[in-house]
Amino acid sequence: MQLTSYQGRALSILDNIGASIGDLIEIKKGKYSFTGILMPTYSADDSIVVLKLENGYNIGISVENSDSIRILKKSQSELATKELVREEGMSEIKIISTGGTIVSKIEYETGAVRPALSTKEILNFIPEIKNVAKISSEVVFSILSEDMKPEYWIKIADAVKRGFDQGNKGIVVAHGTDTMTYTAAALAFSLKKIQGPVVLVGSQRSSDRPSSDATINLYSAVYVAKNFQIGEVVINMHSTSSDTYTYIHRGVKTRKMHTSRRDAFQSINDIPIAKFDWAKKEIVIINKNYKIPDDETLVDAKFSSKAFLLKAFPGLNGEVIDAIVGSGIKGMIIEGTGLGHISSELIDVLKKAIKDGVFIGMTSQCLFGRVNMNVYTTGRTLQKVGVTPLDDMLPEVALVKLMWTLAHYEELEDIKKVMRSNLAGELSPRHVINEFPRWEYE
Repeated sequence: MQLTSYQGRALSILDNIGASIGDLIEIKKGKYSFTGILMPTYSADDSIVVLKLENGYNIGISVENSDSIRILKKSQSELATKELVREEGMSEIKIISTGGTIVSKIEYETGAVRPALSTKEILNFIPEIKNVAKISSEVVFSILSEDMKPEYWIKIADAVKRGFDQGNKGIVVAHGTDTMTYTAAALAFSLKKIQGPVVLVGSQRSSDRPSSDATINLYSAVYVAKNFQIGEVVINMHSTSSDTYTYIHRGVKTRKMHTSRRDAFQSINDIPIAKFDWAKKEIVIINKNYKIPDDETLVDAKFSSKAFLLKAFPGLNGEVIDAIVGSGIKGMIIEGTGLGHISSELIDVLKKAIKDGVFIGMTSQCLFGRVNMNVYTTGRTLQKVGVTPLDDMLPEVALVKLMWTLAHYEELEDIKKVMRSNLAGELSPRHVINEFPRWEYE
């Protein structure tokens, strides 16, 4: 790759040794030695060379007065072509790739992370997978998860069914972590029957970083899809910040609770179904409440764009709700305060919307616990005007469920009935004390 960002002294030295962006470089200065991948520079100082160190961080080093600069390893534009992907008809597990960090790498021209690796390339990173299952792959699309759309959920659901119809025992869906729980919910509501595990997996750190969780997560997902007799949509991610084991979470009871930690995904108002010790190759059941596989896979994937998720906050103006309803929506999920509240000043606005046929459902921004709108006056009044309490359903899951419901039902009473029904384990009949994390400090 060209050294277009370099100039002056640094460019002269790098040109002299035949270096390219992406090469593994060693720079020695006195008693210090720096080794890393050559990255583009954005420094005004033309003596600075930028290296990506083994720990994933970038460092700028002046080449002035350096004792030596040498190439340890040339950049490889393509991975080794060791073939791990089998013929479609021979596979046991199908990996469906949608993009995201788990199929991303550093773009050395810019230093940015982009979805660039095919599933086949990812498998070449993890040769141990060939000892777990025969693999086939399908790249449905390659996007960053913030660009996910409901119409893409339909394509993923169809790809899942196609994978089972081809004789696979389980399906792995490689997905970006930012919107993974939305997709998990969409698949859970769309797949009315499932022949085996549908395991969503992602990574918080890209595959070429030393701290990446991609290898363990993907290996674990394939193992779980092959060996766990479950007929549900689940999420398989790191259980702690270390590499001990992964948790298998129910897709509709999971939320990403940290921006960058490897154990960001947590079960909410539920406990994980199981944990997988990848070193021992052992699946340990934690929660016995899960569905066994069906004899067939049935898909009913339709979603309406006429749904909205609104967070209640002090000072929320009724004109905002009027404008949202006026845009043509057919349903709104309110992420209310506490037990399921919103300012009493907004009750008349909500009453009018419901009278006009708009479904209004109430969840809690507390996340943990369940909505109870019978305790305080505001909650009782909201119910009287037609606001529907949605128990312990997560706000994002409720939104996806509403999108699915609106695409299948038109009458308000039918929509209310479906939203209050437990379709895929999104509603928990009871809670236990260990479902809530207790933060304790010395």
